Amino acid sequence: MTAYSVLAVTPTSDDWIPDYLPTANALVAKHGGTYLARTQDHDQVEGDEAPSALRIVIEWPSKDAAKNFMNDPEYAPHLAARTNGSTSFHFLIEGKDDLA
Repeated sequence: MTAYSVLAVTPTSDDWIPDYLPTANALVAKHGGTYLARTQDHDQVEGDEAPSALRIVIEWPSKDAAKNFMNDPEYAPHLAARTNGSTSFHFLIEGKDDLA
């Protein structure tokens, strides 16, 4: 079943970004992911204000593919750099409708 990573990322340091992007791009592709959106241009239209510099949406062939990306040993130092150099929230959502 298709799954989606939905991230809100606000860098607190830019040091990690130049090394992060090429590796993350390659590893997302390696694990079957496709970026649907990576943008600073977003509007919050509901709820308490939750500002974020970047909003990112990645489509995965499955939840396991997303978890394999997150657990890839090659990604580990880049994930640590992003975690240390930003405030990040990552939601993994299966493409299903439990309310139908």
